[in-house]
Amino acid sequence: MFNRKFVSAVIVAAGTSSRMQSNVSKQLMNLGGRTVIENTTEKFKKCGCIDEIVVVCPPGDEDLYKDLLGDDIIVTGGGSARQQSVFNGVSAAGADSDLIAIHDGARPLVDVDDIERVVSDGEKYGAATLAVPVKDTVKIVMEDTVAATPDRNTLYAIQTPQVFYRNDYLKAYAKAAEDNVDYTDDCQLIESLGGTVHITEGKYTNIKITTPEDIDIAEVLMRRSETI
Repeated sequence: MFNRKFVSAVIVAAGTSSRMQSNVSKQLMNLGGRTVIENTTEKFKKCGCIDEIVVVCPPGDEDLYKDLLGDDIIVTGGGSARQQSVFNGVSAAGADSDLIAIHDGARPLVDVDDIERVVSDGEKYGAATLAVPVKDTVKIVMEDTVAATPDRNTLYAIQTPQVFYRNDYLKAYAKAAEDNVDYTDDCQLIESLGGTVHITEGKYTNIKITTPEDIDIAEVLMRRSETI
């Protein structure tokens, strides 16, 4: 299925976790007996297509993450915003890296097979991301009033990993920096240069841990997967 190229996983775990209402970073919270970030990195260790793993942690926590994750994972500090943190991770990847698979450290339930599929699609199409169809009706709201209702059949919730050729990502990052634009989604970098991003349908269980109740939901999903 996979034509061999050197693939670097860049796992971004440098956020402030402000919505968790906790003094502990969500990446270091317990989930099934291990930290969230350990659960996340374990999924990528199981992927035959991943050649190296880079974890981007909060600046100043590099030694803590190195001790936690071990010598087989590259650890680097993040930047002032997500876009800079991702760039730091891509820059820390090996010189042989052809493709980068950018993933949220707070998505520990990503399916290993889905990682393999989106990496394969990224190589084939040039850029790919996991995504799922939106279940709810979405409204565009302006000043507390509904302005429009997009066709739900055209809407997808974007997940990670998002996979790009490293050189394409670096060109797009340089252009964004030149234009002083800060994107919150890595696909937007490629889109800003006129590139297209392939949708690889993922699973609804690939949730992002953002608020306290997400930990509880993730625990339930983990227990369910162990019994299937």
